[in-house]
Amino acid sequence: MAVPVAFFAVFFAYPVVAIVGRGLKDGGVWQFGRIGEVLSRPDIREVLWFTLWQALASTALTLLIALPGAYVFARFDFPGKQLLRAVVTVPFVLPTVVVGTAFLALLGRGGFLDDLWGVRLDTTVWAILLAHVFFNYAVVVRTVGGLWSQLDPRQEEAARVLGAGRFAAWRRVTLPALAPAVAAAALMVFLFTFTSFGVVQILGGPGFSTLEVEIYRQTAQLLALPTAAVLTLVQFAAVGAILAVHAWTVRRRETALRLVDPAQTARRPRGAAQWALLTGVLLTVLVLILLPLAILVERSLELPGGHGLGYYRALGSATANSGTFLVAPIEAIWNSLRYALVATAIALVVGGLAAAALTRRAGRLVRGFDALLMLPLGVSAVTVGFGFLITLDKPPLDLRTSWILVPLAQALVGVPFVVRTMLPVLRAVDGRLREAAAVLGASPLRAWREVDLPLVRRALLVAAGFAFAVSLGEFGATVFIARPDNPTLPVAVARLLGRSGDLNYGQAMALSTILMLVCAVSLLLLERIRTDRSGEF
Repeated sequence: MAVPVAFFAVFFAYPVVAIVGRGLKDGGVWQFGRIGEVLSRPDIREVLWFTLWQALASTALTLLIALPGAYVFARFDFPGKQLLRAVVTVPFVLPTVVVGTAFLALLGRGGFLDDLWGVRLDTTVWAILLAHVFFNYAVVVRTVGGLWSQLDPRQEEAARVLGAGRFAAWRRVTLPALAPAVAAAALMVFLFTFTSFGVVQILGGPGFSTLEVEIYRQTAQLLALPTAAVLTLVQFAAVGAILAVHAWTVRRRETALRLVDPAQTARRPRGAAQWALLTGVLLTVLVLILLPLAILVERSLELPGGHGLGYYRALGSATANSGTFLVAPIEAIWNSLRYALVATAIALVVGGLAAAALTRRAGRLVRGFDALLMLPLGVSAVTVGFGFLITLDKPPLDLRTSWILVPLAQALVGVPFVVRTMLPVLRAVDGRLREAAAVLGASPLRAWREVDLPLVRRALLVAAGFAFAVSLGEFGATVFIARPDNPTLPVAVARLLGRSGDLNYGQAMALSTILMLVCAVSLLLLERIRTDRSGEF
């Protein structure tokens, strides 16, 4: 546990505590009265209220739309199912900047709906809610559907034989078994939407601001560190409570259930109702997921006089972008790939060691450390990025001008995915195999190489893929620490969207398309190597 604890202490706890301390300290004395002053402001209460109710609305809407999809993927067998399962997961690994850009092309000024019917939904809450459903659809489908596919359908059939109707049998048998998985999925969706940044920043306009967006505004635009510090503490407390409840639901889900092979429960749809349900889910996937991505690609090819690759060619010109970048935007692609590879290596080392420690230890301290590993997913990335700038600026950690700062921030987000992917597999390794290797004279290192590594190789590849995808799209922290001469793809997209002109808009669409394709290819490769289809990601 030494390496993961040291990594999180230096690159997570230290920057966050430092930025909060700078905002709440005056002359070396903590000024806790500022908390009440900030929270009593009407504009801050409005931000808190919007953050809460939009997260609740996004969660409810996502469950309403995605639960039928979870049932279809769990119980129905149809051509192209595995490919479609990968397609619906693509939005989850997309950077939020790309999600915002795709819905801007669909719903914004000059977008698909504006051209077709003269309807604009950008700068409205509906654009934010729909983008959140798009982003989190796969969370429900995979988390709930993974368990649903392993529930023995004969239990529900037995209830119907005893006289229960179809709905009553589902409500009394299947729903209680699914409830922990539904709760876990709902909490994860709530967490992601509660801390939403890129989507609200691009689609919300000046009229809507979540906690994360307000922290960015107070820090980067107004330099109001006391207000940003208070909001960071509020978000930290809320995320901590969400993760505590999520951990409880996960433990509930681990109770004994009669699970079967998913291949035994899936079958071809029967009857008009089931075919109608399958058709409805396929249409939902087409409209909600494929259409925004297709519009994004189309807008990247749409030139003033027709369609072509003009915006893609302009990405290689530093002269055409002299007012926006110090280098050609295409450099952001290579920067992002390089940073993401380094961040993946860091996340695998830190997350792998953490997962191994959690597998071989027990107790409250270890469970608390497990929860700590999840905090970077919900704590303000803006605070972490700005904290990097004010803490890692003097020996022995004078990294503010170093390129390694970006991969370190990205690795913080990748570590939770590595731990969550590796932990179930490591726990499934029979400890007696290691003991047998030790008895035969193998050192601990050789026992790990000969016993553990062959068993967890696939999980390690999956963990690396997820860490790479999320590192590639990290935006909240890198927007502060990415240097102007070495921008990442999400930062480059945000900068282009922040400037007027068709050329900037078209290049933003082109870069977003490239980023989407890289993430999609990574995910499709993961789907080919992963073997565990149940539970969490």
